[in-house]
Amino acid sequence: MLGIFKSRKAILLAFLLPLLLNASSFVLKDDTLKPEAIELIDKMGNELLTKTMINAYVVTTNEAFPVGFNLVQHSEIYHPKMTAPYVLYIFAPNALITEKSESTGRVGIIPSAEEVTELYDYSDVRDAGLNVITVKDKNTKEDKENIGVVQAYSELADNIADAKNVEMETTIPNDTRMIISVLRVILVIGLILVTWIYVVRPIFMRKK
Repeated sequence: MLGIFKSRKAILLAFLLPLLLNASSFVLKDDTLKPEAIELIDKMGNELLTKTMINAYVVTTNEAFPVGFNLVQHSEIYHPKMTAPYVLYIFAPNALITEKSESTGRVGIIPSAEEVTELYDYSDVRDAGLNVITVKDKNTKEDKENIGVVQAYSELADNIADAKNVEMETTIPNDTRMIISVLRVILVIGLILVTWIYVVRPIFMRKK
């Protein structure tokens, strides 16, 4: 009977082992994230890794880091959990920015190597999250932080995918980026019209 039990246990472990190995989370610390946010990040992370061979990790921490705290140095404690090439997104809402204003909230985007830096736009990724977190609306601070981290991660994944000429299916459209793009197009069209009306057309009419 004991032999049969051991045999069944071995078969069960053999079946579950591949599943356990593939169940790695891209969220290394989740002081501020809800399970739903973690699930979305893991879906995007798995797709990104499959299509680009780049790992994108997340750390959200409630630690009250002092002004000027080195997030790059801090990221070293997570090295054993990460596989290169990677990008690590750190969100620390309680990190102190300045002593005078007592403002808090810092973001770090840390690549494993210089060539990985070229796969994403730091400002776009940072702003994708902060634009959600800093907006004044009826959502709770916790909800905005969750949405902001997911949106920043989505932007990071899209950036990397674009650089690798692949398309993501699990990422979330960045409405702010779309609005800015539309505004840019409108401004360019307006500039062309103004140039035509006040510069090109008068010259054309004089020559005619």
